[in-house]
Amino acid sequence: MLDRNNPEPSLRKRKAWRFAVEQAPPISDLFSTADQRRKFRRYWIDDNLGNAVDLFVHFGLKLLTMDACSNFGRWLGPFAIPRFHQVAVRRGRATLARLLPGKSEVERETILRLNQEAQGRIITEFSVINRLLRHPDRIKLHDFHRLVDSVRAGPTIIVGMHLGNWEIGPTILHNEGIRPYANYIPPKGRAKAWISERVRRKGGLNFLPPGVQGIRPAVKVLKEGGVISMFCDEGVSGKIRGPFFGRKPHLEGNLAVAIRLARLSGARICPWFNIRTEGFRFEAHFLPPITLPAEEKPGSRLLDDVMLLNDAIEPVIRAHLDQWYFLDNALTDA
Repeated sequence: MLDRNNPEPSLRKRKAWRFAVEQAPPISDLFSTADQRRKFRRYWIDDNLGNAVDLFVHFGLKLLTMDACSNFGRWLGPFAIPRFHQVAVRRGRATLARLLPGKSEVERETILRLNQEAQGRIITEFSVINRLLRHPDRIKLHDFHRLVDSVRAGPTIIVGMHLGNWEIGPTILHNEGIRPYANYIPPKGRAKAWISERVRRKGGLNFLPPGVQGIRPAVKVLKEGGVISMFCDEGVSGKIRGPFFGRKPHLEGNLAVAIRLARLSGARICPWFNIRTEGFRFEAHFLPPITLPAEEKPGSRLLDDVMLLNDAIEPVIRAHLDQWYFLDNALTDA
């Protein structure tokens, strides 16, 4: 058992995060202070230019075939990331050096380039991801019955990993009539947020509010025997929050949230991941469901439970760093 009598500072919970939608500046701000005029111009003029570009790119990519769209992303990633995201590239190299010290520099650079190709594919494939609903042959399933049996038996927390293209999750569940709920954090940019919600709703996701506002609705869904989908590998503000990768455990991320939701509702936790095999084709793997052990009193096993879930997902991510979305985040000890 982990020592809870002398918790490290990193185990202290952060203040609950609340999501707030940016409000549109009223026309009166155009005739107000200089700061309010700048905000008005940014929201209604500058941002809308970016919104127009985002919409043009999204719907333009839809004109391509699935494979052409994915292959364009494979070229785009290694072209754009080293030129426009140099800090992320440096972080990726440092993370690989820590996680794969036995690999040569050449081997790590190969993994980094493959990761950039994978990130490029993910970006462009978003425009055509729902076409997989009509092409299930592009996704090979391994032990899918583990998840289906759990969902049929009672409340289930589906824990995905940012490998392959995780957006295929709703497509896999579609034929079983499973529409999970997920805490949805809209991306920055109004067009991107609209595109993201539109694509994911069509794919089969139901949305819960992001942040602390979504906790009670999530518990309600689970207590009614429903399904929640979430991810416990995280990169926040350029730093890897989970998995722990040998660092001291903490309670600040989704690993702890998943455990708390499971304890409050009695839900099973079903980890899954997918790996890109070639082009726009995938293999999805479903790990054995996790039923949390009995605890003497509420919260007495919290850190042990968090480590139980961490130990289920960390080896998978270590084995597929070339396809892990958060590879270019920093692996800090703080």
